[in-house]
Parts: sequence; C-alpha cells; structure tokens
Amino acid sequence: MTISLNETPPITPPLWLLAEITYQCPLHCPYCSNPINMEETFNELPTEQWESVLTQAREMGAVQLGFSGGEPLLRKDLERLVAYARKLGFYTNLITSGIGMTEKRIAKLKAAGLDHIQLSFQAANAEANDLIGNKRHSFEQKMKIAKLVKKYDYPMVLNFCITAQNIHEIEEVMDLSTRLNADFVELATVQYYGWAYENRDHLLPTKDQLTQAERVINSYRDKQDGRGPKFIFVAPDYYEQRPKACMNGWGTTFLTVTPDGSALPCHSAKILPLTFPNVKQRSLHDIWHHDFSFNHFRGDSWMPSPCKTCDEKDKDFGGCRCQAYMLTGDMYKTDPVCSKSPDHHIMKSITDKAGTVGTGNLKYRQVERQIKVDVIDD
Repeated sequence: MTISLNETPPITPPLWLLAEITYQCPLHCPYCSNPINMEETFNELPTEQWESVLTQAREMGAVQLGFSGGEPLLRKDLERLVAYARKLGFYTNLITSGIGMTEKRIAKLKAAGLDHIQLSFQAANAEANDLIGNKRHSFEQKMKIAKLVKKYDYPMVLNFCITAQNIHEIEEVMDLSTRLNADFVELATVQYYGWAYENRDHLLPTKDQLTQAERVINSYRDKQDGRGPKFIFVAPDYYEQRPKACMNGWGTTFLTVTPDGSALPCHSAKILPLTFPNVKQRSLHDIWHHDFSFNHFRGDSWMPSPCKTCDEKDKDFGGCRCQAYMLTGDMYKTDPVCSKSPDHHIMKSITDKAGTVGTGNLKYRQVERQIKVDVIDD
C-alpha cells in the first residue's frame, strides 16, 4: 500500500521526547519491551550528540523528557544530561529500576534539576521480585531507593509490571505501595512487545484473573476513602473490543530516540518493515516533518476498511501498527484487538491459551555481550 504525503494532516510538534540513552540493564526481565536484537545498539550516542538531540527537540516544542533504557543509571553522563535538559527548560523524568542508584547519586541528580523519578518493581516481595527480574537482592535495593525518593522530596511514583506470575498478589502490591507512602502507582499489566511478546503465552493473565484483580483494586480504593496512593490499573488490550490510541496517533505527540540514534514514532517501531532515520545523519526537524516513515501513518489516508469509514477512527487511529504487524504480518491492517477487525479471531486464539501453558520456561532478556559500567557508590 502507498500513501500520498500530500494527504497527511498538519504536523504538530512533538511534545514528549523519550531518550532511550542505553539498552544495557542489570535486570533480565522476561517482559522487557526492548528489541530482541539489541546488537546494533552498542554504538551509543556520545554525550555531545545527546545534548544536540535535546536542543533540537526543545526548539521544536518538546516539553516532557523521559530518560529511559534499559537502565539509564548505567550512563555515567546522566547527571550532565539532566542538567543540560533543565537548562533548556524540559520537565525531566527518570524511568528506572533503581539498580545503580545510591544516595550520592540521587543527590547529584537532584542538584542537576531532575524533576521526577518513576521506580519500577517486579513484585511485592523479595523472592518473586528477584526471580522475575533474574537479579538477586534487587528488591532490597528498590526498597532503599524508594525511601531515598521520599527523602529527596520527589513525588513517589511506582510502576508494578503485572503478569500471570504476580497478579494474584495484587493486594500485597497495593499494601506495599501504601507502606512506601507512594503518591501514584501504575499497576501495569504487561503489553506484549519485545521480550514480552516472546513470552506472551506464559505472561498473559486469564480473563478471570484480570476480573478478580480489578475487583480487588476497586475494593482497596473504596477502603482508602480518598487517602493514600492513587492506583492506576492498566489492563492488556488483548481482552478489549477496541484498540488503544497508540502514541496518541502516529507522529503527533511522541518522539523516541534510541541508544544508537534511530528516531522512531514509538519505541517498538523498529520491528516494522520501514527504514527509520538516524539523528547522526539528519536533524530532528527534518526527520519529524519530512521523513517517509514518520509521515507513513499520519492521518487516515493509509487506513484500510473498516477503519477508513469508522466513526471511531479519530479516537483509536486504527490501533497499534506494531501490534497489527506482529499478529497479522501486515502493518496496514486494523489492529486485531478491534472487534470490527476481520482478524479479531486471532485475539481469542491467544487468550484461550492463557493459563494453560504454565508460567515457567520464560526466556529472560539477554544481550550477547555486555558493556562494563561503573556504578557510583556512596
């Protein structure tokens, strides 16, 4: 299928920049959304090039900046990048497992102007947390960092990745969040990209498990009576009748730059049979406005039936292109999550397997070679 670039809508500025500054990570989570093949990402952008990316994005109108990975704490220049972003006027968010954080380092990040920290957990107890992340003593480290987050006057924002392995402990997760005096807690059922897609049949909760989890969450909220953490439950869209509005529409709001400098409309887009540009060769402005890959799914001229004539196309934008490609082999098709999709039967064939294959035999995230990183200790 081809589209006429003349039919694309007016291009708005990217408001949210996700800077995936490294794919290296001390954890090996089987639900990691990073690409399966990460060998190409070892040629990481140097500090000066990341500063150029931040400058260009800010000049285009970006206001939110997420430092992500992998584990962004493994970059020794993180504090410098945070300080540079603060000088540009970004609101900065560190998305971290907490592994590699120390009090000395959080103090430096605070001094550099970091605005926000999102700390991830794998479970509500050490045994399950360390097993899922395949890292001993990681739960102990996360608990220490959670206390430092409060000590340094950051909002306590936690993310728990919910899978078949821990969904039965959802109340314990909420109890832990309350004890940690969290402000916001995302109970995020894993979305199936990268390693999570490879492990989907083991990770996907059953419909009954999701229903029970939602019941427990609502009951817990009722008991809170407006006090304590705000819990946000994110269910997998495999059981839904309508797809998510992926990235608020392709090339409208979000811009991702990967460790090797690839510019993407979403962090999973590299799986698509498209050629994506690199900030080493082109400016962000040129990429955002003129690159074929960024214009490819803007607007609705690319849409097939039934999306083309659907009165909900301005709400879900045809769903996720990466998901459509993974599940049907065709990136132009309607996201199979949608009940109007001719491929919606695929979802039932997947969800029918949930709970039948067990939760073992997981493929843990791994990289063929590791970069030696220095962790700053107290």
